Amino acid sequence: MRNEGTRLAFTKMHGCGNDYIYIDCLEQEISAPEQLAVALSDRHFGIGGDGLVLICRSDIADAKMRMFNLDGSEGKMCGNAIRCVAKYLYDNNICKKDEIKIETLSGVKTLQVYAQNGLATSAKVDMGKAELTPSKIPVALPGDSIVNAPLTVHGKTYAITCVSMGNPHAVVFCEDVDSLNLAEIGPRFEHHEIFPERVNTEFAQVIDQNTLKMRVWERGSGETLACGTGACAAAVASVLNGYCAKGQDIRVLLTGGELIINYTDERVLMTGGCVKVFEGVVEL
Repeated sequence: MRNEGTRLAFTKMHGCGNDYIYIDCLEQEISAPEQLAVALSDRHFGIGGDGLVLICRSDIADAKMRMFNLDGSEGKMCGNAIRCVAKYLYDNNICKKDEIKIETLSGVKTLQVYAQNGLATSAKVDMGKAELTPSKIPVALPGDSIVNAPLTVHGKTYAITCVSMGNPHAVVFCEDVDSLNLAEIGPRFEHHEIFPERVNTEFAQVIDQNTLKMRVWERGSGETLACGTGACAAAVASVLNGYCAKGQDIRVLLTGGELIINYTDERVLMTGGCVKVFEGVVEL
């Protein structure tokens, strides 16, 4: 019988405070990552984080990213995590180049890495084209797109704009995001019957024609300090609703930092920092 547990090395990194536990799976396989995500992400009895990210081998890109939420569910895309994956590859000389391609469940994403003193400090991610077709988001509402559409949630009517950036988002514009009780409102959106795969909900406040302030409730994780795909969705929604201009940089202020988003008909570009917090070893 085994007397010792398995020792597993990890790296803790964050993008705008959106912190994940990163495990290098280029030379190893992790069994039951869903269970591992739940155990390690706990901030009292585990390492603590918004989820778990596996950095794996890819046949079509420089590496593959798999991301698991706090509840163990697997996400198709994570904008803040993918920048940190690029940093890990760059800083550890696994892929020391300015342009890095990373495979995700929502396709291969191309990142432009910006470095200082040999270490990646930020990255620009080509997030691909914003998906507005309801059935592909998915959201069970009629029409070619869902822009400023009324939705009743627990007896209150909100205006939602729905976008997929590899995962489903519902954006709600409001006058004061700081006063919202997201712990109460967020789950009601996440589990609303019109979202068959649940939904990430962004509550955005327009500061000016180039600046948004945003809080987010992520499906499977709750309120987080930042959400990269959510910031992209909010920027897209701001253009669709006439608050901001297409093709211009939009500054999105998040609880944990800020991102720069640029939305065109062809793609959405997201630029933001990537930070290593610490390295460690956990015994399972």
